[in-house]
Amino acid sequence: MSNKFLNNIGFYSVIIILFFLFSVSSSGQNGKQDPAGVRKYNALMQMIKYAYVDSVNEPKLVEKAIVETLKELDPHSMYISKKDLQRANEELVGNFEGIGVQFEILRDTINIVHPIPGGPSERLGILSGDKIVKIETENVTGKKVTNQFVFDRLRGKKGTKVNITILRPGKKELLDFTIVRDKIPINSIDASYIIAPGVGYINLTRFSSTSMKEYMEAMSKLKAQGMKHLILDLRNNGGGYMNTAIDLSDQFLDDNKLIVYTEGRMSPRENFNSTTNGNFEQGKLVIMINENSASASEIVSGAVQDWDRGLIVGRRSFGKGLVQRPFSLPDSSEVRLTTARYFTPSGRCIQKSYAEGVDKYYDDYSTRYKHGEMENPDSIKFPDSLKFHTSKGRVVYGGGGIMPDVFIPLDTTPFTDYFLNLRRKNVINMFIGEYVDKNRSSLQRSYPDFSSFEKKFILDDEFMKDFLALAEKQGVKMDEKQFGLSETLIKSQLKSLIAQKLWDVNASYQIINAYDHEVQKAIEVINDDSAFDKPGIKH
Repeated sequence: MSNKFLNNIGFYSVIIILFFLFSVSSSGQNGKQDPAGVRKYNALMQMIKYAYVDSVNEPKLVEKAIVETLKELDPHSMYISKKDLQRANEELVGNFEGIGVQFEILRDTINIVHPIPGGPSERLGILSGDKIVKIETENVTGKKVTNQFVFDRLRGKKGTKVNITILRPGKKELLDFTIVRDKIPINSIDASYIIAPGVGYINLTRFSSTSMKEYMEAMSKLKAQGMKHLILDLRNNGGGYMNTAIDLSDQFLDDNKLIVYTEGRMSPRENFNSTTNGNFEQGKLVIMINENSASASEIVSGAVQDWDRGLIVGRRSFGKGLVQRPFSLPDSSEVRLTTARYFTPSGRCIQKSYAEGVDKYYDDYSTRYKHGEMENPDSIKFPDSLKFHTSKGRVVYGGGGIMPDVFIPLDTTPFTDYFLNLRRKNVINMFIGEYVDKNRSSLQRSYPDFSSFEKKFILDDEFMKDFLALAEKQGVKMDEKQFGLSETLIKSQLKSLIAQKLWDVNASYQIINAYDHEVQKAIEVINDDSAFDKPGIKH
C-alpha cells in the first residue's frame, strides 16, 4: 500500500485499515477478512460520534484502538505518533542530549533495552533489563507512560541533572541514580584497532545510516596497519537497518551468495544476494555475539555461518527475525507492521517463538539463565526438525537466534554488589574525573601517547587507597571478599576511563578488552588454525 494512497483516505478509513489488519490476523486458517467485524467497529465509532453524552477526543480513541490492536499481533509491530517519530529514528540517524539509554515501554513500564556505550547512564552502571519506576519524585508506571512522556522527562540540556529510581531484576531494593545529562553521540563503531599481530578488531554497536561509511574507514586504517584477519564484535548490538546488515554481509562473501531472505503471508519470498563489492572475502573472520545481539546482527552472523565463511563465538543471540514495514498514516504518524520473517541462507528462521505472550518473550533472558544456557550450551535441546546444514555440511540449528560455533559461558563472578554499588554511586567516574583534572598535565608528560600509557601506567597502592577512601565517603562500605572478586574489573575500568579522558573511547576499549575473557577467547580462536579446519571454513 503506497503512502500516497494512505494520505488520501479519511479519518475512519484509518480505523478500518487497522482493524482490517487485526481481523486478518485473527480470522483463522483461511486468512479471510471478517467484514462484519470492520462494520461493527465502524458502527460503534459512529454511535459515539453522534449519540454519546459527552464530547470525546476522537484522535485519542483511534490511537488507543491502534495500540491495542497491534498488541494482539506480535512483540515488534508498533504505533509511533507524529511527535514521537523523529525521536524514534534519532539513534539511527543523528544525535541528542539526554541520559543515553535505548528504552521501550512494555506493560506500561519503562524498560532499558541497553545503555548507549560511553553515555552517562552506562557510566553509572545502569544495565539492560533495568526498569525505571520513578523520575524525580514522580511514579512513572501505568497508562500515562508514553514515549513522549519519557522524552519530556529524560531528555534535556547537557549538564543538567535528573534523578531516577530503578527496579533491577533479582534485586529486592530499588536503586537511586543521579544522572548528569550529556550529548549522546550516535556512532556505529566505538572501537577499531589491531588487537593482536595481524588481527583487527571492530566493535559495531548498531546498524545505522552511517555504519558502512564508518566500517570502510575502519577497515582501510586496519589494513594499512597490516590486518589480515578480523574480529567483528556484535555483542549487545540490537540491530538497525536491514540494508546495512546486507551491505556488511556482502563485504565478507564472494559474488551471488544468498545473504538472507524474507517471506510472509502477504509478502512473497524476496532474496538478497551478495555482489562483487566485498572488501574482506579472504582472511579468518570471527564474529562475537551474545544474548543481546539481535535482528541485523543475526542476519550477518547467520550468513557468515551458513556459508562457512567464519566462526561465530559467544552465546545464542536474541532471536528477533520479524520484518517491520513502515506505513504512514494521514496525520504523519506511523505504524511499523510486521510483514515477513527473516531466514538465513540455510532456511533457518531467526525469530524465536512469542506464542506464550509478550511478557514471556521479553523474560527469555531470565529463562535462559535459569535453565543454565548462559553457562553450558548442552542445556539447550534442539529437536531434529530444527536441524539445518551449512554450505559444506556442518550442522546448525534453528528455533530462534543464532547458536555460536564456539560457546563462551557468561561469567558473573566479578559483578559483585560491591562493584555494582561503586558504579551506582558514580564513584569510579567521580574519582577519575577529579584525578584527571588534577593530574592531566603530569599524565600527558609521563605518557605522551596511548601506547606508553597502556604499557607503563600502574594503579599503585596510593592510587587505590585514595579511590577506596572516596568509595567509603560516598557510602560504599568495603567488603574484602567482594572486592577481591571484583578487583581486576574495578582496576580495568579505572584505567580505561583515564584512557578515555586522555584520548578517546577507542583507547578505553583497548584497556577493557585486555581484561575481557570473551574477547581474549575470540583472539585465541582466530589464532588457532585448527579451529578453522572444519569443512568449509575459509581462511
